[in-house]
Amino acid sequence: MTASVQEATILKAFRREPTERTPVWLMRQAGRYQKEYREIREKVDFLTLCKTPELASEVTVMAVRQLDVDAAIIFADILLPMESFGLGLRFEKGDGPVIERPIASAADVERLPAPDAASDLDYVSQAIKITCRELDGEKSVPLIGFAGAPFTVASYAIEGGSSRSFEKTRTFMHAEPEAWSLLMNKLVAFTADYLLAQIAAGAAAVQIFDSWVGCLSPLDFELHVQPHLQSLIRTIGGAAPVIYFSTTSAGLLPCISRLGADVIGVDWRVSLGDAWQTIGFDHAIQGNLDPMVLLSDRSTIRRHAEDILRQADGRPGHVFNLGHGILPGTPVDNARYLVETVRELSFRR
Repeated sequence: MTASVQEATILKAFRREPTERTPVWLMRQAGRYQKEYREIREKVDFLTLCKTPELASEVTVMAVRQLDVDAAIIFADILLPMESFGLGLRFEKGDGPVIERPIASAADVERLPAPDAASDLDYVSQAIKITCRELDGEKSVPLIGFAGAPFTVASYAIEGGSSRSFEKTRTFMHAEPEAWSLLMNKLVAFTADYLLAQIAAGAAAVQIFDSWVGCLSPLDFELHVQPHLQSLIRTIGGAAPVIYFSTTSAGLLPCISRLGADVIGVDWRVSLGDAWQTIGFDHAIQGNLDPMVLLSDRSTIRRHAEDILRQADGRPGHVFNLGHGILPGTPVDNARYLVETVRELSFRR
């Protein structure tokens, strides 16, 4: 990683250092809302796009150029490890991911292999290397790597896909605590190796996506999830800043503050000011505009951006982002306007 990347505004914010303005990037900034992305998807399916380093890099860089954001995030998917564990993965049009051989018993967990993440998912590392060369030649924009959190990946593996209640996952967690712990340990080992490989390939920071953990009570999080997340983050061990992002998890923030992550991402269901007060100002914070706001008009976008920046109060360590990914119907001009507005409103004259 070059010295110029290390001094990038967003990395300073991750380290809670003063910056001349608030950095901004957007989750799912490469995606279906872009005409150019849709044109690529007409030629290749989703998994082929993820597994072709040149194409994954192309859509990653395209989003940076189109929106002028402060960071790239590599184009991949949190469910890619399903194939490494022999569970099978396919994406059905309109219905989302399907896990072909879901986990249903303790014996299923015991049979899971111990795959080599760096080797199995090397195509992600190759996409990172290509992207870093592209970005370094352009303006030294840092690249963020990512992976799914153990709980969220496990929930897909047990449910067989998406879920609203996570009944199978939570039942398994309580009924088979030893098998649950074994599953978490296997996912932690794989995910740590995967993220370290991304960092070695050039990722300047990594984000752990825990999209579904908000279904848990604080006690269940503390007993069945927190120790494994702490182990994962400790294993990364300062190799790069770690962002932990979860949704519908305002009630879990006191627990989340103890995970050891450098940056806590929050969704729009909690005010940024309250969230930061809860997790402590010794953490950086990321968020948290409701993605639906980008479907409205410019005055609404500006008003909501102003409110979030007011809550951050110019304190070092705020990274502006959405509270989840860009929605498919979002006008590109609105996403670009948000980035421009955050820069304008947060510049410290």
